[in-house]
Amino acid sequence: MGSTDHFSFGWLTPVLSYAMACVGAALGLRCTLRALSATGASRRNWLLTAAAAIGSGIWTMHFVAMFGFTVNGTELRYDVPLTVLSLLVAVAVVGLGVFVVGHGRHRGRSLLLGGLTTGVGVAAMHYLGMAAVRIHGELHYRFGTVALSVLIAVAAATAALWAAITIRNVYAAAAASLVMGIAVSCMHYTGMAAVHVHMEPARTGLGGATPMQFVFPLAVGLGSFLFLTAAFVSLSPTAQESAAYREAGEIAVEELGRAA
Repeated sequence: MGSTDHFSFGWLTPVLSYAMACVGAALGLRCTLRALSATGASRRNWLLTAAAAIGSGIWTMHFVAMFGFTVNGTELRYDVPLTVLSLLVAVAVVGLGVFVVGHGRHRGRSLLLGGLTTGVGVAAMHYLGMAAVRIHGELHYRFGTVALSVLIAVAAATAALWAAITIRNVYAAAAASLVMGIAVSCMHYTGMAAVHVHMEPARTGLGGATPMQFVFPLAVGLGSFLFLTAAFVSLSPTAQESAAYREAGEIAVEELGRAA
C-alpha cells in the first residue's frame, strides 16, 4: 500500500481552495437572489450564472486542493476528458438544483429536492475527478467514509440553497458563503480520507497530463472567470434599482414635456 500526503504544500492549497469555494458560493448566492427578484429570461440568465459560479467554484476548489495530494513512489497525472467531464457534471447538476429551487412552487419540497440533486452532483464531481487520477497503482475507497462525504455534500448544498432563497442581508450572505466554503472543504477532505492506494510495478508510462500542464491553467481560467463575473454582478443594478431608474427617467421625460 502506498502512503499518501494531502498537504504536500502545507496550508497553501487548503487555504486557496477554501477561498475559491467561498468566492463561488458568494457569487452563486448573489446571482440566485437576483434571479428570485427577476422574471422570464432575466431569471433564467441569473440562474445559469449562479450554476456556473457555484459549479466552477466547487470544481476549482477540488483541483486546487488536489495540488497538495501526492503518493509516494509514483507521479500523478490526470485523464483530460474525465477531468473536463467532472467540470461539466458540476455545473450541470448544480444548475439543475438551482433551477428546481428557482422555479419550484413548493418551497420546502423544492429545497429538499434541489439540495439532494446538487449534493449528489457535487459528490459525483469529486469522485469523477478522482477517477481521472492516473498513478502507478489503484485508488480504493472506504465505503463508510465515502457515504459520509456524500451526506456532507447534500447537507452543504441544501444549506447553500436555503441561504440563497432566505437571506437578504449582504453580511448574512457573506457569512453563509464562508460556512459553505467550510462545508465544501470538509466534503473534499472527508472524501480524500476515504482513499487508500495499492501500488503496482511501473511497467509502462502514465497517460494523461500533469497538474501543471492542464489542471493549473484551467483552474486559473475558472478563477479569473469567477472574479470577473463577481465584478459584473456587483456593478449590475438589482431589479429594484432598475425599476427606480426607469421611474426616474419617466419623471424626467414628463418634466421636460411640461417645460416645452
